[in-house]
Amino acid sequence: MLTGLRLENIALIERLQLEFSAGLTVLTGETGAGKSLLLDALDALLGGAAATAGPRLLRQGAGRGLIEATFGLTPPLQTWLEQQQLEADDGEVLLSREWRLTEGRLNSRHRLNGVAVNRAQILELRPLLLDLTVQGQTQQLARPGQQRRWLDRFGGEAVQQCLAPVPSAHRHWKQAAAALEGAQANWSQLEQERQWQQQLLEDLEAAQLADPAERAQLEVEENRLAHGVRLQEGVMTLLGRLVEGAEGVPSVLDHLAACEAELAQMLAVDSAVAELVARCSDGLAQFQDLARELDRYGAALESDPASLAALQERISQLKALERRHGKDLADLIAWRDQLRQQLAPGGGEASLQALAAAELSARRQRDQANAALGAARQTAARQLEQQLMEALRPMGLANVRFAVAIDPTSASEEGADAVQFLFSANPGQPLAPLAEVASGGEMSRFLLALKTCLAAADPHVTLLFDEIDSGVSGRVSGAMAVLLRRLAEQRQVFCVTHQPLVAAAADHHLLVAKDVRDGLTHTRVSHLRDTQARQAELAELAGGNSGEARSYAASLLEQVGH
Repeated sequence: MLTGLRLENIALIERLQLEFSAGLTVLTGETGAGKSLLLDALDALLGGAAATAGPRLLRQGAGRGLIEATFGLTPPLQTWLEQQQLEADDGEVLLSREWRLTEGRLNSRHRLNGVAVNRAQILELRPLLLDLTVQGQTQQLARPGQQRRWLDRFGGEAVQQCLAPVPSAHRHWKQAAAALEGAQANWSQLEQERQWQQQLLEDLEAAQLADPAERAQLEVEENRLAHGVRLQEGVMTLLGRLVEGAEGVPSVLDHLAACEAELAQMLAVDSAVAELVARCSDGLAQFQDLARELDRYGAALESDPASLAALQERISQLKALERRHGKDLADLIAWRDQLRQQLAPGGGEASLQALAAAELSARRQRDQANAALGAARQTAARQLEQQLMEALRPMGLANVRFAVAIDPTSASEEGADAVQFLFSANPGQPLAPLAEVASGGEMSRFLLALKTCLAAADPHVTLLFDEIDSGVSGRVSGAMAVLLRRLAEQRQVFCVTHQPLVAAAADHHLLVAKDVRDGLTHTRVSHLRDTQARQAELAELAGGNSGEARSYAASLLEQVGH
């Protein structure tokens, strides 16, 4: 419930503070006095159409403006505050918006219980607090999806439960469909790449790559084979010096044998040289082993031109592969293994089939969610038709017909239903789109009846009507007054009106007037608490302060028990 409103430097209002109670509150006054300004202020506070009208709302000549409203705490509001990690203040929420003019720029800031909040939070908060129906709101009927949103709101928890999984199911399907579409669009290009990759794999397979170190090992072997003659010469020289001797000089082994013999003779004289004898014998044995190894090595160095040619050809092949693809041997082997996997039989087709299966599964989930939502909307539509007819007929529409048409449409995050309100006010007139056939008065009555039906879905929200009774006759305005009063038994309702029948039905009556002081126009608001004051204002609404008008006003108040 809206419990208080404070305005500073807003349009014609210099300073105003009001307190509100439950029930039906009407605002009356002469045209231009600022009746709708109070509703515009609440609209601007909660991010509505007037939210961007700061220059228009700020009082002329003022550098600062303020709109501040106090709301009672409700369960949905408490849940939202907890989600936002905000706290209520003694069971109330104080919401404010301040404008400041600084260096020619007008800036504004929202606060909730003193804590700064952003516009996105305000727009989330708005439907938990207010439902504003203003003049010209019939244009909403033509907005895409508006009638569907009204139906979903009327459907309450049953529709909301079915609606909850629809957005995620639709997004999941869109992702799967985009992946499949992209794969299909690129299939021909992939096929060309596949042919190139197949040829590349064949080249790599033909090279029979196995060991990343093969080229290095081959180059070592090549170097050995290419220098076989020189190595053989070295072996002969070494064997000559070790075994055969050179230029008449005894060989190393001869010298060592002579040394061993001499030490043996010395050992016969002095046992102290026994260790030297052993060491000399070991040296002789090692050089004999060295000679045998050199002999075997030399035997293996036989010239093999065919082997050398084959080895050099293999090295040339590996070098050419590395230059052509800009990769070393290890990378070429890894690339070949990757291509083997990619080009395995059925690899591309299997990937495409997997994407198609994923898209089909996601589409079925989307369609199932949409079907459940559509069924819930059909149920809600029949209930709305019945309740709207019951609300419309007493308001001078005895022959009215109303239907909610739900037709299939392209799937979206809101489902796959196109919702349209169909209306006929006269016998013989076929049902047609409401916005096309309803007159201004009929539209006003329809909106009041619709908001009355929607009220059950939002029992904690304050309803505001700006001249919803405009363009209707006295008898019809009486029926609208009854509906408003009945609605206010469960909800807090505000209504700007020019109809005495509606004003008389109110629990609280605010008179909005303007006066000129010091050359400036000011708006003031008075709470008409006594019967005489209300009777005088009702007489003005009825046509002037004549005797007949005063009698009519008195009878109206008497009828509703005031």
